[in-house]
Amino acid sequence: MGAADGGEAADVRAALLRLRRGTGLPVAFGGLVTGADGTARVRIAELSGTATHSLNGLAIHVGTGLGGKAVALARPCAVSDYGASRQISHEYDTAVALEGLRAVLAVPLVVRRRVRGLLYGALRTAQPLGDRALAAAVAAARDLEQALVVRDEAAAMLAAAREAAAEMPARGYGAGDAAWERVREAHGALRALAARIGDPALRAELLAVCGTLTDAAADSPGPDPGPGVRLAPREVDVLACVAGGVTNAAAAERLGLRPETVKGYLRSAMRKLGAHTRWEAVVAARRAGVLP
Repeated sequence: MGAADGGEAADVRAALLRLRRGTGLPVAFGGLVTGADGTARVRIAELSGTATHSLNGLAIHVGTGLGGKAVALARPCAVSDYGASRQISHEYDTAVALEGLRAVLAVPLVVRRRVRGLLYGALRTAQPLGDRALAAAVAAARDLEQALVVRDEAAAMLAAAREAAAEMPARGYGAGDAAWERVREAHGALRALAARIGDPALRAELLAVCGTLTDAAADSPGPDPGPGVRLAPREVDVLACVAGGVTNAAAAERLGLRPETVKGYLRSAMRKLGAHTRWEAVVAARRAGVLP
């Protein structure tokens, strides 16, 4: 997913800034796993506070150096003097020395029990890195892990939505109802996820697929659409949740809103659609081409 690739890099950069602020360490760098299982390695692709490019593009293999040790153990590791440490192997000493780094910590990014990358923080003096710095680095890593989880969910939902769209019946409803229901489920899930996405490019991609599903439904033979209705994006989000049969409380949790706010959006949508019940609003929204 093109938007996610660039978005992941932006997420790593943001995590490095959080790591520097939280730990007080002047240098941070990191990257994500590349390659298949047999050739997997972490490619250092993002630098923050560095004075040279010696670390850029460095491939960290499992078990090698400080980062490779952290990946192998799936837990944070630190050394007070990288070049002199006997706790790690020294394949990357030249790159580390060119940057002038001494005290270094490495935190693996673990998503669904699989290491997805590494974050590093470093000083240019040799000294122990305390528990406070390590805890702050771990907190930055956890935030990035959650961002990666959301991106994984988005990629899975996009794939499911496109697969469901490919199964949409060529002629009306009838025998194709199951395919239409998958389309509608995918649409509701994508709208709910998009509402929680901070990355504008990824959110736009999710909403574009939602629009494709809605347009395809509008183009297919079925009930004639009613007069044009203009609903606010949040009103559509709420109706998409309601169409999935969820309660206001569940919709609020999905969308990151208060239940009272969901009720307000639902009332507003019902008024615009001329509906008296939740289900009438969903039916009217489908006829107006707002929902698939």
